[in-house]
Amino acid sequence: MSDVSQPAAHPPVSDWVNDFDHTDPQWTEDPFPIWDELRAASPVVHTDRFLGCYMPTTYEAVREIANDTEHFSSRRIIVRDVRPEIARNAAPPITSDPPVHKPAKQLLLPPFTPDAMKKLEPRMRAICNELIDGFIADGKVDAAARYSKYIPVQAIAHMLGIPESDSDLFINWIHMILELGIKDESKVLQAVQEMSAYFMGHIEARRSKPTGDLISYLMNAKDKEGQPLEESHVLGSLRLLLIAGIDTTWSAIGSSLWHLARTPADRERLIAEPELMPTAVEELLRAYSPVTMAREVVKETTVSGCPVKAGNMVLLSFPAANRDPKMFPDADKVVIDRRENRHAAFGLGIHRCVGSNLARMEMQVALEEWLKRIPDFRLDPAGTVTWSQGTVRGPRQLPFLLGKAM
Repeated sequence: MSDVSQPAAHPPVSDWVNDFDHTDPQWTEDPFPIWDELRAASPVVHTDRFLGCYMPTTYEAVREIANDTEHFSSRRIIVRDVRPEIARNAAPPITSDPPVHKPAKQLLLPPFTPDAMKKLEPRMRAICNELIDGFIADGKVDAAARYSKYIPVQAIAHMLGIPESDSDLFINWIHMILELGIKDESKVLQAVQEMSAYFMGHIEARRSKPTGDLISYLMNAKDKEGQPLEESHVLGSLRLLLIAGIDTTWSAIGSSLWHLARTPADRERLIAEPELMPTAVEELLRAYSPVTMAREVVKETTVSGCPVKAGNMVLLSFPAANRDPKMFPDADKVVIDRRENRHAAFGLGIHRCVGSNLARMEMQVALEEWLKRIPDFRLDPAGTVTWSQGTVRGPRQLPFLLGKAM
């Protein structure tokens, strides 16, 4: 027998409007009708679960909270069952509030410019083709396990200068932090300790032998006083790049492939009109946004006329905002040539995603290389599509049959 007490399972939801739970299996499987129900009820809903949590349901309410750093803190970015003490430099800049936030973010921008991404693109295309080589002859594949999962893992490993062969380690840490950790704090602590020890080894190696990668870049960076970054800041930023740069993009690529498997007309159009791909990527990001962030209410205020009280968390659902029909005509339809598309998939306000150029490039390359080599594919009726739970939503099992239906 284990003497570690297991976290209590949440009871199933019977009243979404007053008792929502983003870890409920029904939400994991198909959140879209739930969001519609919540939005119809109120621009902000509340649950007593997770020690008290609000959720804005409209684009406007999400934007209001994302832009208000006075009443809402980013020090906790995942809604969980517990609220432990805050670690300093947990994952700057995503866990930073003003005035600390801006210099921490500016440090991370140079490695992610569009020009830097152009240099990375040939390696990305090679990664995609190496992965496809591994399964194309089989006639079927779990595209989440064998393709979408490994593209961002290998990209970020390449940028950090760490072995791409360590991919499974990174994937396991992400699973512990973003999924298991919602209900089990010990998993988060274990993953953070293991990641820190891993990166410390790489930092030590670079002290004697500097490299041109992102780890050396952060080790050489200076804060706004011109001092080297504290070790905790370097480690926090490295953990952030690994966590934020992998699960999000793997989920977005997987959701896009899932959509194209179910929608042959969109697939055929992208093959016939490859110039449409950047527009289609924006629409797939809007329709299947993977990331829901969190904020903590630190001062009482109102949002879209609804009172919110200090001490509660906020489930800041960018995916729900992107399905708001007041903001997007035909919000529930995927329109791959949608021209006006001010989606919030990369967040809103000061915490907008540092890696958005990387994510867009990875998605575009992943879909282009797949469609070049596998123009015909469909869901395997003998398999089951499963989705991740909690903070980042994307397919975890994505069984496809490859080639034309016989």
